Amino acid sequence: MKKILLLFLVSISMFFYGQKKYVVVIHGGAGTILKKEMSPELEQKYRDKLKEALTKSYEKIKEGKSSLEAVEAAIVVMEDSPLFNAGKGAVFTSDGRNELDASVMYGKDKSAGAVAGLTVVKNPIKAALAVMQKSEHVMMIGKGAEQFSKNQGLEIVNPKYFWTQHRWDALQKVKKAELKANQPNAMNNHHYPSYYWVDRKFGTVGCVALDKEGNIAAGTSTGGMTNKKYGRVGDAPIIGAGTYADENIGISGTGWGEFYIRTSAARTVAAKYEYQNKDVKTATEEVMQEIEKLGGDGGMIALDKNGNVAMTFNTEGMYRGMVTEDGEITIEIYK
Repeated sequence: MKKILLLFLVSISMFFYGQKKYVVVIHGGAGTILKKEMSPELEQKYRDKLKEALTKSYEKIKEGKSSLEAVEAAIVVMEDSPLFNAGKGAVFTSDGRNELDASVMYGKDKSAGAVAGLTVVKNPIKAALAVMQKSEHVMMIGKGAEQFSKNQGLEIVNPKYFWTQHRWDALQKVKKAELKANQPNAMNNHHYPSYYWVDRKFGTVGCVALDKEGNIAAGTSTGGMTNKKYGRVGDAPIIGAGTYADENIGISGTGWGEFYIRTSAARTVAAKYEYQNKDVKTATEEVMQEIEKLGGDGGMIALDKNGNVAMTFNTEGMYRGMVTEDGEITIEIYK
């Protein structure tokens, strides 16, 4: 009940944003993000990077470029930063690797592209775009996706590029907690295994943009969950789960991916908007409540064809920001 009330309060605050027309909204992940645990210097770094992502994306919109280009611009900025769990800042798997996933969708014709399990492609969102624009497929994974990316001329890096000290330290903490927990490494329907609470931040990044032609695009990029095993893939590269866009609305999610997949979270928001005439705030709030009832948490951003935005989450915080058609930028972190 307490979490539902928190979700309601966070969501209701977004009502006031609906009075302006927004053209870009982004997130840098949701989770246990507390001001008391954030140094002023680190908080400023997050704010600066979110502002940079919004500025680069807005420049594309202002120039008359497509919403796809705007989404790419914002996500590349965040993928290139060690602050977020995407690209350079990706978390580590159980065997000490960085495995990257991403997806993108264009609302005008519902074209989509996705990649999963990348280890050498610098910017997974670019790979997802290439799959959408230069292949007959929607999703590619692993070595095949990497070979395709190479063939398309995307930047390939040594896997060591993705190594960061703070993510490595997080893996070690989780592994120690895992041993201490002395329980099977499996997530049930209601609670995290105890060792997951050591690193309960979801740093997935995402963007939804609305261009001057009225077309919406959405994209999401992630490094997954710390200590993930067995080739696990979450919701970020799954069209309809972590990412979705049509002619009416675009959505990008961040959180415990298994629950976003099980609820078809992003597509369900769009369906509520289209078939039940729910506004973006109500639609995202209802889906997040469903995720919470199943035992999951996280957040999502949504932007509709009229420029209305929602940034809904049921965690302690979510890195997020948006920009109006006039270039007014808003950035928020805490609940």
